[in-house]
Amino acid sequence: MKIGPYEVLPIETGRFALDGGAMFGVVPWVFWSKTNPPDERRRITLAARCLLIRGNGKVILVDDGNGTKFSEKLKDIYRLDNSQSDLISSLALHGVAPGDVTDVILTHLHFDHAGGSTKVENGKLVPTFPRARYYVQKAHWELAKKPTEKDRGSFMRDDYEPLLEHGVLEFVEGEFELFPGIKMLVCNGHTTAQQLPTISDGKTSLLFCCDLFPTISHLPLPYVMAYDVRPLVTIEEKKKVLARAYEERWKLFLEHDPEVEAITVKSSDKGFVVDEKLKIG
Repeated sequence: MKIGPYEVLPIETGRFALDGGAMFGVVPWVFWSKTNPPDERRRITLAARCLLIRGNGKVILVDDGNGTKFSEKLKDIYRLDNSQSDLISSLALHGVAPGDVTDVILTHLHFDHAGGSTKVENGKLVPTFPRARYYVQKAHWELAKKPTEKDRGSFMRDDYEPLLEHGVLEFVEGEFELFPGIKMLVCNGHTTAQQLPTISDGKTSLLFCCDLFPTISHLPLPYVMAYDVRPLVTIEEKKKVLARAYEERWKLFLEHDPEVEAITVKSSDKGFVVDEKLKIG
């Protein structure tokens, strides 16, 4: 997909699984299991789909998946599966080597979004993309340094602390245009200062939905993850984004849906629902 000067491509980094009940919060199993069949451990399949933005002298990656640093125990818990795709090989399919990436926009620092930021090389943790600058909201960084009891398990310090140590991490604040045509939308329901990039040329706009709408099943307002630290704030944020996405015909990029890359929405008597399912690549 072309948006202004940018080529925008999905990057599949593999599949993983999380508890279905946690992914849908107060929504009963009888509803979410119809569209998200769980395995014998009640986990549902999720994508770790990132976004490559190439053009205007930049090679930008939005999020970088789970990475490769998991222990065997954690690989089993989260059912990590790289049999079909991984971050580096998926980038290579588009002619991009790690040294080509100029910038990495981290929506937030949970392990399934920032895990690929670092790797082990000669027994040491180093940035996966050696020439890149990594961007995260300053308020979110402050949270990651001292997470709460509720979200502590979502942060793995090896994913992001080496970025600071190597001098490649940049803190940004609030909603602003990071690069021409690429603006940050900040949400606080899932976690403090989650930044969602919006790529727009005035005619076509694509919102990287991250964990505001992790899958197509999370479109209905009550379908909010138990992982969210402020679920009522998430609902209000969903209302605002869906209204704007409908009015301005945004394409909504889905990071975790195992089948659907992106959607548009339409208004109905049940609220906003899926209009079209889209392929971005």
